[in-house]
Amino acid sequence: MTTATAATSAAATTAAAAADRTGARTPEAVGTIENARERIDALDDRIIGLVQERMAVSAVIQEARITSGGRRVNLSREMEILGHYSDALGKPGTALAMTLLELCRGRV
Repeated sequence: MTTATAATSAAATTAAAAADRTGARTPEAVGTIENARERIDALDDRIIGLVQERMAVSAVIQEARITSGGRRVNLSREMEILGHYSDALGKPGTALAMTLLELCRGRV
């Protein structure tokens, strides 16, 4: 096999792997998808960081509430949060808010 043939074969293999990884059928679509996925991965990292920050702030609130003789959870506040997420994101927003609330409860 010549060097040129080997290079062409390697390029074809790389292109096929990229197509399998992205589901795209053109090199342009592969590039678009790979770039967008990099952005999504960066956004996910930021979202995870924000959720961790939210958990820490929630722990401060719970500690203050419990120390003052209150309950660990404030159900009326949780309903406000559920409504806020539902208004902004629809029904899936409610599920997301429930997950966030679950993550943030009982960390004290």
